[in-house]
Amino acid sequence: MTGKQGRQWRSMCKGLVLSIFLTSCMILFYCLSTPQIHLSLPEVPVPYSCAHRPTQLHPKPTTNSSQQTTGQTCTPKVDIMFLKTHKTASSTFLNILFRFGEKHQLKFAFPDSRNDFFYPSPFQRSQVKDYKPGMCFNVICNHMRFNASEVAKLLPMDTSYITILRDPAELFESSFHYYGRLVPFTWKIPGDDKLTEFLHDPHYYFDPEGFNSFYLKNVLFFDFGQDSSLELDDPRVEEGIKFITDRFQLVMLLEYFEESLILLKDALCWEMDDLLFFKLNARKGSTVSKLTPELRARALEWNAIDWKLYQHFNQTFWRKVDAYGRQLMAEDVAELRRRNAEMVSICIEGGRAVEPGSIQETAMQPWQPIGVKSIMGYNLKKNVDKAHRKLCRKMSMPELQYLTELGVNLRTTKLWGYVRDIINW
Repeated sequence: MTGKQGRQWRSMCKGLVLSIFLTSCMILFYCLSTPQIHLSLPEVPVPYSCAHRPTQLHPKPTTNSSQQTTGQTCTPKVDIMFLKTHKTASSTFLNILFRFGEKHQLKFAFPDSRNDFFYPSPFQRSQVKDYKPGMCFNVICNHMRFNASEVAKLLPMDTSYITILRDPAELFESSFHYYGRLVPFTWKIPGDDKLTEFLHDPHYYFDPEGFNSFYLKNVLFFDFGQDSSLELDDPRVEEGIKFITDRFQLVMLLEYFEESLILLKDALCWEMDDLLFFKLNARKGSTVSKLTPELRARALEWNAIDWKLYQHFNQTFWRKVDAYGRQLMAEDVAELRRRNAEMVSICIEGGRAVEPGSIQETAMQPWQPIGVKSIMGYNLKKNVDKAHRKLCRKMSMPELQYLTELGVNLRTTKLWGYVRDIINW
């Protein structure tokens, strides 16, 4: 090895060590920046609702046994608990929820200084910004590890509980890409295709006690506050699924996102305009690993509890669709797609999302994972008419920017973002 090559090698090693050191320090800082304080809070009854109750009645189309549409009216439901699960298009739904909340002047329960409720610790009311017993909130929707008893003490009794699931194999691929560099045991996986290598022998690499390991095994079950390390035949798995079934009125599916929104509209008496969306936090195609049938089977076996959870709610989902009416569902989905396409033509330059380097406005850059800039965003047209300008911007706004606009202090998240940007550079 020549002297020049030796210097280059030493420089690369120093850079690698520095990156690992900075990453480790900032991960630790991010997780410890807000001390967990479990206060013994007094029990104060939650008001029925603090909402400015919508007075307008919305038409609610239903079908009778003859598949004929009948007219009813209803009032929009505004007290909502949305469990934001990981890598399930939940950021897209959050954007819908933020706009609905602004429309009806709803009060959100937000975290303080960050964009999650101290995940992965179980949710506590004390994590809500400026919380005092007896305070009234309509909506809670940031990432949390679900804790039913604490959530129930925060929201009105008639709150609607909603969440979303995704095919666990595809979710695992997405989690591995997005969070892999935050899970130290993945650093020792050799080769360029770490996902494939891991799935060929996950027990060899996986460290159940390792930092952030929950992201890479049954993360959906974990998000619900359940034990994701259980064996599939453990009776607590069935008990957990029953608990989720009893608590959540609607479990949406990413693979049928538009159908899920129509079911939501029906359950909560929303309007079609409330459901408009642009797909947020989408990855550019070149970073998505195409799972072979063998790898898909291995991913499902590794995430067996999540697969059982998904299969259960896939069945309940289609029972809800049948109750709604397949023909009516097809018509409503077509109408939603038509309206979304209309908004794309009004708002989006080029009619599609673009890679991070092509986003013209820095303020509209989405959050990127460590080590790769893979999350796409949008450029708005310059000549959007005044009637649509605000809606176009809101619909395309990344989650962190929207949280800031709603008044959330994200100082810890932003500090972590500065270090992440240095590492990505």
